[in-house]
Amino acid sequence: MSATTPKIALRDLKKRFGDKRVLTGLDLVVAPGESIVVIGGSGTGKSVLIKCIMGLLQPDEGSIRIDGEEVVGMRGSEREKVMRKFGMLFQSAGLFDSLTVWENVAFGLIQAQGMARDEAKAVAHEKMAQVGLGEEVGALSPAELSGGMKKRVGLARAIATDPEIIFFDEPTTGLDPIMGDIINDLIIDCVKELGATALTITHDMASARKIGDRIAMLFGGEIIWDGTVDEVDRADNPYVEQFINGLAEGPIQAATA
Repeated sequence: MSATTPKIALRDLKKRFGDKRVLTGLDLVVAPGESIVVIGGSGTGKSVLIKCIMGLLQPDEGSIRIDGEEVVGMRGSEREKVMRKFGMLFQSAGLFDSLTVWENVAFGLIQAQGMARDEAKAVAHEKMAQVGLGEEVGALSPAELSGGMKKRVGLARAIATDPEIIFFDEPTTGLDPIMGDIINDLIIDCVKELGATALTITHDMASARKIGDRIAMLFGGEIIWDGTVDEVDRADNPYVEQFINGLAEGPIQAATA
């Protein structure tokens, strides 16, 4: 892999469910160490995009390259090797209720990497400290946590394996503006410390502007605009203008049913 090889490269990606065409020929390139935010309304295919990249869904057509390696159709140990490059912060944090906080953070270390529990617990406490959580929180259950604390735990789990690529699914959903900004700052710090590549999907423009180097808009199953954070407010695109300003009038028609 050369220094110019994209960390993620998607070409003509297509995915449909029955008669519903979700991704219709999506192209996107993410450079190593870059933080890109994909914006778009609900139901535009943002989550499907991440699931295709992670291998949770198989695209119907198109190419997905990670570090220059084609991963569409990849199976077995080769797929597992690629998956180890990934970390994920789920929209609802996605914590296991039956596990303690530290066990949630260490889940990938123990289950995927076979790390001993004592060693994994030490790593979990280290990652929890990075997101502002003390060791005493590790003994709690997810049910005992606030929404903001659950997001912190989810972030600690996302970075526990020192991934090369981290996916963030609506990281500030359900949080008040202050806690949302705290989570944004933690995301920036954690990604920078790891030197990771980040791909975030969100409809929160405050979050997108803060954590992204670039912003891409997904609409109609394709990326219809792509540019730097500084350029988004000057985008000569009516879809982008309507979305980032939250306007009822424009080419994007909200579902009424």
